[in-house]
Amino acid sequence: MYSKESLRIVFMGTPDFAVESLKALIDNGYNVVGVVTTPDKPAGRGQKLSESAVKQFAVSKGLPVLQPEKLKDADFQDTLRSWKADLQVIVAFRMLPESVWSMPPLGSINVHASLLPNYRGAAPINRAIMNGETESGVTTFLLKHEIDTGDILQFERTPITANDNAGTLHDRLMIIGAGLLIKTVEQICAGNTKGTPQSDLMPADGILKGAPKIFKDDCRIDWNAEPQTIINQIRGLSPYPAAFSNLQRDNEEPLPIKIFCGKFEQYSHNQPFGKVSTDGKSYIKVYVEGGTITLGEVQLAGKKRMPVADFLRGFKTEGVELEFRN
Repeated sequence: MYSKESLRIVFMGTPDFAVESLKALIDNGYNVVGVVTTPDKPAGRGQKLSESAVKQFAVSKGLPVLQPEKLKDADFQDTLRSWKADLQVIVAFRMLPESVWSMPPLGSINVHASLLPNYRGAAPINRAIMNGETESGVTTFLLKHEIDTGDILQFERTPITANDNAGTLHDRLMIIGAGLLIKTVEQICAGNTKGTPQSDLMPADGILKGAPKIFKDDCRIDWNAEPQTIINQIRGLSPYPAAFSNLQRDNEEPLPIKIFCGKFEQYSHNQPFGKVSTDGKSYIKVYVEGGTITLGEVQLAGKKRMPVADFLRGFKTEGVELEFRN
């Protein structure tokens, strides 16, 4: 049995998603004795060193911060050990070696943005929407050797609506995850550290949906695909890293354009898939199977994201053949 004050917690995380969980621990009076995050990295045109969101928040709260290049580094592990954590909390961080995750007597718990055992991996939010799921959630679990496979402590579900994209779902799961973490730590403080093996939750067919890292080819739109598949791809990659396609204007070099939202309109046509229909002022429609997808917001390389109407104001279309190519 532990109290909030006696339970020594080390927190590990990097992006905004993790900050909400760290903030929840502090706001709820838990004893966070230190934070581990990624090293500062060059970013932007000036390549100035950029601190992770977790580091910025931790420093603002006066918490000690470690930023190891290598998690197996002996000096890092010695310092981590000196913090004498009872429990480690990991949210959106790197894969840990066993010498790190097994260090505290209560082990290490992770906050993962899916309903495990489905969507293990680096991109659960993107992949769930890209696959057309209507439900997602957050799971807390105990770390073990294989990534995202540990015994489940708590979970919470949330619907995915037709209007959700990766950004809106991220923000919702971020809040849910912070609340679920507090419930999980309360459970551990009460002496209940027993979880449910993920093997008990396997689907009947034994087939799990994964969440591998997003690569460039995952972002390239295939206009021959089913319209809903295209819409889900756009939603699942918006706002980052964003779906894209190459816009061909007559015989000019194709222009890679990021696409952030679109709406399918069903009707019959005999146009080739990927061909563009536009009035040159307010809309861009792309022919797909059984109708068109009207684009909402787009972005050219080196330019800002903008509504299609703004994009068209600076883009010649009159008397020009336009076509998106796979």
